[in-house]
Amino acid sequence: MVIIMNEFIMHRHPANPIIKPEDFPVPADSVMNCGQAMYKGKTVLLVAAIYRGLVNGKRTGIHVAMSDDGINFEIDAKPLCSGTDFGGDEMFYDCWVIDPRLTQIGDEYYISRPGEGAIGPCALLEKTTDFKTTEFLGCIALPPNRVPCLFPEKIDGKYVRLDRPMSGSGKGCGEIWISYSPDLKFWGDYKPLLKPGFTPQFDFKIGPTVPAKTSKGWLEIIHGTWDSCADTRYSVGAVLLDLNDPSKIIGHCNSWILTPQADYELTGHVRDVCFPCGCLVDEEKDEIRIYYGASDEFVCLATGSVSELIDACIKGL
Repeated sequence: MVIIMNEFIMHRHPANPIIKPEDFPVPADSVMNCGQAMYKGKTVLLVAAIYRGLVNGKRTGIHVAMSDDGINFEIDAKPLCSGTDFGGDEMFYDCWVIDPRLTQIGDEYYISRPGEGAIGPCALLEKTTDFKTTEFLGCIALPPNRVPCLFPEKIDGKYVRLDRPMSGSGKGCGEIWISYSPDLKFWGDYKPLLKPGFTPQFDFKIGPTVPAKTSKGWLEIIHGTWDSCADTRYSVGAVLLDLNDPSKIIGHCNSWILTPQADYELTGHVRDVCFPCGCLVDEEKDEIRIYYGASDEFVCLATGSVSELIDACIKGL
């Protein structure tokens, strides 16, 4: 049994892992990195699954999990996203369906996810209104770019996104950029936002999640890696962006807010991993929930005070 030491703002739920491979309605080796939102008063997760063998001819899929209490989930056996024919047979770019980011804009829910290919991942976009069917909207970022994260509303009449273009394999190979669009299809006004090394614990690469609007700014939960001679560690961090101009960083935590310490984070298919794809914020309850992938095998939950987290970002704690 691992004793958890030095939790900072975010606290692991005692029921962790809340979704395990043996809980899944189809044979799975891994259930992990999940998009998250509220839908008709329920918590909805889009859970990435790596199947045990093939399921309907597929190796991976994204399944809907619904919960009244945010802890106990009913999981659909049929995947919501299981790949498309994007690129055709010769240039098939949608064969590894994982790591969704989920953004609610009005009554529509947008799912951005990577499409894997020979020169790296592109970014694919789908939308749903009922979590039963999706409409495929196409590719919104050329490779190598791993999953743009859409803001949940327009700013100055434009859609906004954060993404993580990649190149090379050295330090700083993954940075966060911001861009804008009139229609969710054509993107421009690109600007770098954040690079690795802004805090010592995230010295190699960083990646975005879907921003959450708060009264103090856009709360951006990120993942970041710290590399040593022995291993790579994936931890969770937090950044605060200006409400009216999200290209301005107005604060960030100077360390991780969650890092691998529990046994289910330290060992699994990939050791030393806490990987978020979003968060759920309720300022009235002063609560933030982060559903995250642990060791590329489980779905877990960490909760905390959103006001405490925002204060830590502003003070640079």
